[in-house]
Amino acid sequence: MEAVFSCRDISKCYEGRPVVSGVSLDLYPGGFISLLGHSGVGKTTLFNVLAGVDRPDRGRVYLSGEDITGVSGRVSYMLQKDLLLEYRTVLDNVILPLVIRREAPKEARRRAAENFPRFGLAGCENKYPRQLSGGMRQRAALLRTCMMNNPVILLDEPFSALDAITRLRMHHWYKEIAAGMRLSTFFITHDVDEALLLSDSVHIMAGEPGRITERLDIAPVRSRTGDFPASPEHALFKKQVLAALKLPLSI
Repeated sequence: MEAVFSCRDISKCYEGRPVVSGVSLDLYPGGFISLLGHSGVGKTTLFNVLAGVDRPDRGRVYLSGEDITGVSGRVSYMLQKDLLLEYRTVLDNVILPLVIRREAPKEARRRAAENFPRFGLAGCENKYPRQLSGGMRQRAALLRTCMMNNPVILLDEPFSALDAITRLRMHHWYKEIAAGMRLSTFFITHDVDEALLLSDSVHIMAGEPGRITERLDIAPVRSRTGDFPASPEHALFKKQVLAALKLPLSI
């Protein structure tokens, strides 16, 4: 199987300081890979390059074999904050990518409204962001991101501001959405359990500049284990991740 999205030897400096060095990754159709690492290691810098928001000093980015280095809009990108505009209704927030692409607002609203039930937002079309819970705001932000209609989505800690119970519900919900919409997901997180629950593979980013120092393939083991989060395999993976991040196994 060929990768739907990949990068090769990505390196980036800011103000003469190397931030990311020699990163190569492959994301396969329908796949989910997570990037774990300490704050400041260069994860968001890498995402900005992958999204075409910034150009690398070295290396290339490919979508289905096409070189898209430095080209924005070819993959979808959702930041940690939902960035909903408080003065616009939820529906009018969701259609922003379509309006930017100069699609007629009436048609854009029709297309977006069709997806509100799938995203658990039916009945919220004419509400304002302040009237939504944190989880619903993230659903709206994700729907807005998906309206770009790209096969690859980059998510930079999208669930980190949610409480633990809401976050767990969002994990299961997003897995269903990604499967139903055939999305390939590249995910940044600081939550080890989140990465193990969602990902096919987890990539550890460490060092100065940031590099991929370890990869753990989760999917083959998880598919054999009915209750993966409570399994010995999960505990072993978590131990490996904590060791790679040089974090204590207990407090």
